[in-house]
Amino acid sequence: MKTKIPFLFILGLLLINMLSNSCKKDKQNSVQTLFANGKWQLASVNVTSFVGDTIKRIDTLNTKCDTTQLFTFNTDNTCTYTNFDCLHQPTASGHWLLAPDQLSISSDMVCKDTTAAGSSKPFASAKIENVGDYSLVLLTGDIPNHTSTTKRRVVRYGFVRQKASVQ
Repeated sequence: MKTKIPFLFILGLLLINMLSNSCKKDKQNSVQTLFANGKWQLASVNVTSFVGDTIKRIDTLNTKCDTTQLFTFNTDNTCTYTNFDCLHQPTASGHWLLAPDQLSISSDMVCKDTTAAGSSKPFASAKIENVGDYSLVLLTGDIPNHTSTTKRRVVRYGFVRQKASVQ
């Protein structure tokens, strides 16, 4: 009987410890955490032209780009993009917002580009195709509703996470 009392006491302490630790919740969700304080280097840009759901053409852009393009997301929901569209230019800045369904982000950031207008909001509405510890893939362009004859263009940005610099 004497050996059962310490065993029951230790078992009770373990049970209380497990129950109290299982109820802790993080304030940020995992998708928000993956974006915030993230510095992402552009690895690839693909443009896919469709008619309906049929792929007509895939082009890879910036294959000879000599500049590093970085998309940075901060915890205060500000963001920056360095050398957008492979153009040496001042860093563009703006704000980013994760949609409640965590399937898309939007940004009011204006970047210089090679379009006729000379600038655009490339991530005004971007679908999150993938986000992880080391990679981020965003889709922009004509993503939503379309018919079988609708011509559309989807731009796929592939990024890799940059390691935090040690200072």
